[in-house]
Amino acid sequence: MTAGSRGDVAPYTGLGHGLVRAGHDVTLVTHGCFAPLVAGSGVRFHALPVDPRAELESARGQGLHRSTTGAGKLIRVVAMARALVGQMADDLIEAARVSDVLLLAASVAPLGYAVAEGLSLPGIGVNLQPLAPTREFAPPLTGVRSWGPVANRAAGHGVNLAVDRVFAATVRTLRDRLGLPRSGPGGTQRLRERQGLPQFHGFSPLVVPRPHDWRPGLDVSGYWWPYDGPGPQLPPALQDFLDAGPPPVFVGLGSATVPDAERLSGEVVRALRAAGLRGVVQRGWGGLRAHGEDMFTVDEVPHALLFPHMAAVVHHAGAGTTAAGLRAGVPAVPVPVQFDEGFWAARLVRLGVAPRSLPLRRLTSDTLAGALVRATAQPSYRRRAQALATGIRAEDGVAPVLDAVNRLGR
Repeated sequence: MTAGSRGDVAPYTGLGHGLVRAGHDVTLVTHGCFAPLVAGSGVRFHALPVDPRAELESARGQGLHRSTTGAGKLIRVVAMARALVGQMADDLIEAARVSDVLLLAASVAPLGYAVAEGLSLPGIGVNLQPLAPTREFAPPLTGVRSWGPVANRAAGHGVNLAVDRVFAATVRTLRDRLGLPRSGPGGTQRLRERQGLPQFHGFSPLVVPRPHDWRPGLDVSGYWWPYDGPGPQLPPALQDFLDAGPPPVFVGLGSATVPDAERLSGEVVRALRAAGLRGVVQRGWGGLRAHGEDMFTVDEVPHALLFPHMAAVVHHAGAGTTAAGLRAGVPAVPVPVQFDEGFWAARLVRLGVAPRSLPLRRLTSDTLAGALVRATAQPSYRRRAQALATGIRAEDGVAPVLDAVNRLGR
């Protein structure tokens, strides 16, 4: 069960496919617009209401662009989420009634754990970010690297409590429907902690090592790679472009929306040409585009196929795109837009695969060109990226989740 943008869904298609291959019957429960992502995987699909792209493009979603700070964006997205979560409860219950185990992404966890408790089902957390409080870094959703050990952990509790409050009214109604006693703010979270419910984190310990102060049961499993279909291939026109010259640079912002796609597209193209590089520009939800013989505009293309052909990747530092770039072993220029993207961008710089983090609000043709020249001309970034890729590709992120599900069956 998950909700959000494509990046909040795609990793679970691969996790689900891995469980199906091991003999389990798996259903992905998420927004109906993402049903094509599981086609051919053997994973069933149960649609949730709400179209996340339509919400981001609505007046309510566009308001995110008017917030220049991480806190401001978080406040606006909390307000947006509060207005939407109630629409999902009925479908979560309906899907759970024919299930034996619930695998719950952080985006639906407060609702999902209430459903699991009410139906006497085990619930396993499957998170894409390190959301449990720790002294080692600030909460990823704040976009801040660190405030120091004590403040980091306190902020982690504060963010989790704020998220619980987004769901509070819906969870209260849900618990009443399921005959469960009411709980105060943070009550369900404290109950999960006391019970030691397992939570797996779908990223590599080479990228974010498991914090030393996490409780038992919070595990870092390795990445869950999106299911890309049987025998996926690049579009012929794109393959021709790749074959026609030196490796280009990928530029894409995924599901992020931008206030002025035309201006941003122009800055990107000017930066690529100033750096002497060809470009593959992904439209994404922001509507980027590029023209000219040295540029190629794409829609959705599997990153696993495309990124290994790139000289570097410029992206919004979403968890999934960050993972794909690391797996491909290519340098990065992260352009974080909001929320946890600042966390992953800083992580790429710290790992030595990116020369700098370039937040979208600071991106100009000059700043991007400078970062691209460093990323592509200095061999150390590619060497480090390739070394990390070797370790990441050797991991099996599905195996720990499969083992936990099998233990429940026994």
